[in-house]
Amino acid sequence: MTGTNDAGGDGGEWDPESDESSGSRPAQGAEGAELGSDYPPENGADREDDEVTDAEILDAADVSAAVDAAFADDDPLALALNQRDEYLDSLRRLQAEFENYKKRVAKQQSDQVARAAVSLVDTLLPVLDTLDLATEHIGDADSADGRALLAVAGQLHDVLAKAGLERDYPLGEKFDPNAHEAVGHLPDDEDEPAGSGEPVVGEVMRAGYRWRGAVVRPAMVMVRG
Repeated sequence: MTGTNDAGGDGGEWDPESDESSGSRPAQGAEGAELGSDYPPENGADREDDEVTDAEILDAADVSAAVDAAFADDDPLALALNQRDEYLDSLRRLQAEFENYKKRVAKQQSDQVARAAVSLVDTLLPVLDTLDLATEHIGDADSADGRALLAVAGQLHDVLAKAGLERDYPLGEKFDPNAHEAVGHLPDDEDEPAGSGEPVVGEVMRAGYRWRGAVVRPAMVMVRG
């Protein structure tokens, strides 16, 4: 039995079973293109789409790595470490400034105490000079008044010496222009030739005083030699 095909032309015999087994194929051309979305793509198209997707994933990973590198400073641990170092430096500077402040204050207090002590010593020097004159011109040192005067003078000098005041009575010592004030010259001894020795203190007119090693008042002396 013969029949006509879909195009209208004559063809071979029509076999329904053959058509049913093979199935109808989608039309090619424009109609096929319109209907192509209803059918899965070929294997080659699947591979191309997979390659594009992998490339996009790699590009996204590279961008993420670049962003992480650019914002590495925003890491909470790194920021915390940086803040710790800054706080430690600030604390060290503050501690050093405080130590310097304590040393400066301690020095100022020591200087104030020293100035106050020197001022007190200056006030006591006339009293000590008067006491020295009284002990030198005492009539009878063995009397009750003489022993009492010498005892008071000795105790006062001992107390002041423990506080740091030293009495300088350089009789017979080498003359020191830094600690002695020469007010006159004495003739050389007859036993020694003139100009044979160094100048020495031949007579003390007034005792000198030192406060903790520093000269408060030079001794007033007569120089021989």
